Amino acid sequence: MDTTNQSDLMTTTESVAHCESHPAVRAFRLLGDVWTLLIIYNLSNGPRRFGELRGAMGSVSPKTVSQRLKMLEEMGLVVRQAFAEIPPRVEYHLTEKGLALMDIIEAIQQFGERYLADSETPCPSIADASCPSLESLS
Repeated sequence: MDTTNQSDLMTTTESVAHCESHPAVRAFRLLGDVWTLLIIYNLSNGPRRFGELRGAMGSVSPKTVSQRLKMLEEMGLVVRQAFAEIPPRVEYHLTEKGLALMDIIEAIQQFGERYLADSETPCPSIADASCPSLESLS
């Protein structure tokens, strides 16, 4: 077997592994997910219940919201607070780490308003009608 090819493969594999664990790449992955950003944006004004979040986000499945909330909780961006009441009540709120993302979200909003507002081509996966929470950004 050619050791040069095997060596190149190991270098490529190591590069990919390093890239995937790099903090900037992890941040890009987080920020590249529209549902994650909408959850963070909708929690920026205070605690929300699951149904309130889902309603503010438009046409998104409960499974998607649940998965994103769990991921954000594991990353320390969101706290899930369960209240011992009948009926049970759960609220989600941003941590200090989660609130730190608001500057980035505001910068994305400003970029969109400045460079994408006059675009006649809608985003293929998001339409204004399916994301009512985006209307409140303006």
